[in-house]
Amino acid sequence: MAAVEHPYAALDNLPAARSVVAVCAHPDDEAFGLGAVLAALAAGGARTTVVCLTRGEASTLGSNADLDRVRAAELEEAAATLGVGAVVLSDHADGRLADEPLGDLAAEAGAAVADAGADLLLAFAPDGVTGHPDHARATEAAAVVADRAGLPLLAWTLETAVAAALNAELGTSFSGTDVPDLRVRVDRSVQLRAIACHASQAADNPVLWRRLELQGDVEVLCWLRTPG
Repeated sequence: MAAVEHPYAALDNLPAARSVVAVCAHPDDEAFGLGAVLAALAAGGARTTVVCLTRGEASTLGSNADLDRVRAAELEEAAATLGVGAVVLSDHADGRLADEPLGDLAAEAGAAVADAGADLLLAFAPDGVTGHPDHARATEAAAVVADRAGLPLLAWTLETAVAAALNAELGTSFSGTDVPDLRVRVDRSVQLRAIACHASQAADNPVLWRRLELQGDVEVLCWLRTPG
């Protein structure tokens, strides 16, 4: 099975934005999940900022003892590849974001949003897409910021068919939707270069490569807070 067959002809455009802040949980989320969208927004002239709430030190991929330092460096390189103008990296414990006060996480993200003068926020879907609770918590923080600042919040997700195929083939816990708000054709070339920057996480990661294969050149997104 190659890319999922799409039962639609028309595709959507990404929303226009001057400044976009992506709120994510781990180094590599900005590339593995949000990379194609961030690259497209940057190419369209938007200033992009990534807020990453952990250093990813608990990953089971990569055997380097200094994984927190390694992944921080990978994040900087990948972000630059994607055209991201600023990176804000926190050091909350990887795998334990749910234990952090939501107000504290939102305050950190909100400060970056204010500094960037953002008019659009980007995050993972509320369920985290992959099943990782850190992803869901990062999106909770982004939603608080969106509500307080009156900003639109756009969430990356998968089509149900893609999630189901991954779960059946690889025993993963992906979730998806049948009714995304936007279906966008993307050029993955910049995203793939950014993924390569995360060598500690991408080298032995069959789930990532199979997901990208199934997605083809289409990303699907949902509004968590609509414009206006």
